[in-house]
Amino acid sequence: MSTAILTGSPVPGSSIEGDLRSLGFDVLTASDTGDAEALLAAVPGDQRVAVVDARFVGHEHALRLGLTDPRFPLAAIPGALTAQPAGRQALTRAMARENSASGGTLLAVESLADRVVAALDADGAGVHRPELGSLVAQVPVDPQTRNEARQAVAALDDEAVRLKSAVKARDGFFTTYFISPYSRYIARWCARRGLTPNQVTTASLITALIAAGCAATGTRGGFVAAGVLLIASFVLDCTDGQLARYSLQYSTLGAWLDATFDRAKEYAYYAGLALGAARGGDDVWALALGAMVLQTCRHVVDFSFNEANHDATANTSPTAALSDKLDSVGWTVWVRRMIVLPIGERWAMIAVLTAVTTPRITFYALLVGCAFAATYTTAGRVLRSLTRKARRTDRAAQALADLADSGPLTEALVRLLPGKPRPTAPLSAAVGAVLVTLGAWMWGPSWWVVLMAGAYALASAEAVAHPLKGALDWLIPPLFRAAEYGTVLILAARADVDGALPAAFGLVAAVAYHHYDTVYRIRGDAGAPPAWLVRTVGGQEGRTLLVAVLAALLTASQFTVALTVLAVAVAVLVLLESIRFWVAAHKGGAPAVHDEGEPA
Repeated sequence: MSTAILTGSPVPGSSIEGDLRSLGFDVLTASDTGDAEALLAAVPGDQRVAVVDARFVGHEHALRLGLTDPRFPLAAIPGALTAQPAGRQALTRAMARENSASGGTLLAVESLADRVVAALDADGAGVHRPELGSLVAQVPVDPQTRNEARQAVAALDDEAVRLKSAVKARDGFFTTYFISPYSRYIARWCARRGLTPNQVTTASLITALIAAGCAATGTRGGFVAAGVLLIASFVLDCTDGQLARYSLQYSTLGAWLDATFDRAKEYAYYAGLALGAARGGDDVWALALGAMVLQTCRHVVDFSFNEANHDATANTSPTAALSDKLDSVGWTVWVRRMIVLPIGERWAMIAVLTAVTTPRITFYALLVGCAFAATYTTAGRVLRSLTRKARRTDRAAQALADLADSGPLTEALVRLLPGKPRPTAPLSAAVGAVLVTLGAWMWGPSWWVVLMAGAYALASAEAVAHPLKGALDWLIPPLFRAAEYGTVLILAARADVDGALPAAFGLVAAVAYHHYDTVYRIRGDAGAPPAWLVRTVGGQEGRTLLVAVLAALLTASQFTVALTVLAVAVAVLVLLESIRFWVAAHKGGAPAVHDEGEPA
């Protein structure tokens, strides 16, 4: 429930009370500041409360933005402010001071809501002020000003503004011009029928899984249906975010579901394509796993770079300045967004190629496109890092350490290493990654690869032995991902037995989920997964060494079974802990979030 306290003298013909009720507020009227303070104290502490000047003139959507967004403990627009339970104490203190200062009576001209907001600002309470753009929100003090404000409200259709603002401000070319022009209306249709973003997100997942099932039939009709359904799933994927922005239905659980289901949909579709190809006598599991590895490593590059520079000081770079300059030229903006193959362009390409070509061609195109995009973005970020003069914080170093996913083996080895920091941490990670993947490629399942995996574990420990504050230390997590996933892929391919690559696909998918879950926890300021989970699943270096030992010790058929068992064990552990954490966070009243995410 929510309660709004109207303060000041009501204005004849005002719609403010009706607007507040339409937004879900119970409306109470205060005769003076003393009455407002008493009404505020009477509202239960677990409710949202708003203080609104009765003279307010503005668009209903301006009130919606200012008073109903669940992401902020305190928020305000001219003439109105709101506090969620987390902000109630600060609001109560500010209201008490204003009541004392005014002697318990309302001022004829000044707005109590605006005075309380000023007091909150003075306390450093962190009041959010939404961007209203062309929307009107005023407290007129005379009839002429009020009449002008009402004319301005009538001249602008706030529903059109609301629809436009439901679309993500920065998106890819395909999404902007081929999806959003109509998906926003689907979002409004869903809102008017009481559907939630989480329900639309689930519908998108189900549609994508049906698409994967169609692809798995291996027939031309199945491939065509799969391509159509994949696009439909993407339309729903855009719609859920637009519905959240349209109706301000943000939640911690919703952000996690949206991000997690995106990965589940894409990788399930890869598996469907591989199964469909196998029905036609073409084994493309290595390509499917390679596409998943490459795409996941791309994302880790994005996550690590952003976390390393999230709160860095003196964060300037000539390369970044050039990039900003290019973004000021219209056509270069779209070219640069398209060549990184964001999710809209990527899914459109996959859908079309699925419908008109073969799974093998689809994966070849996907691998080439993602490889080019990864090279382009990584090279640009390396240049930015080398030319940037930045001091990175302990928070950034901890985020990179959490993304590294080091296990008990690294913890033990770190204790044996000298204590002097080294600037070569990324080089150590790179050398270790090359050793273990090249060894797997050259020798296949053998004790030589076990030796290389041991050397990789030692190099990994050297890389993370000290705080990751170097210019290129953000490369360490993606190098670890490439080493672990690449080793599993190569050893499964070299096993040369039916079932090894599908089992490896399952293992990498389970581990990748664990790594994505780590990212989403960090983005939500929830920290990394618990240490017991990281230790239980072995850490990235422990799993790499274990897979190498299993490949050398077991026959090809036994190795396939071992990979399957390991995949199931990791999946069960990380999924159960992840679901427990996010559901508990949601039920426990964790601050609502809406992560716009990466366009890729």
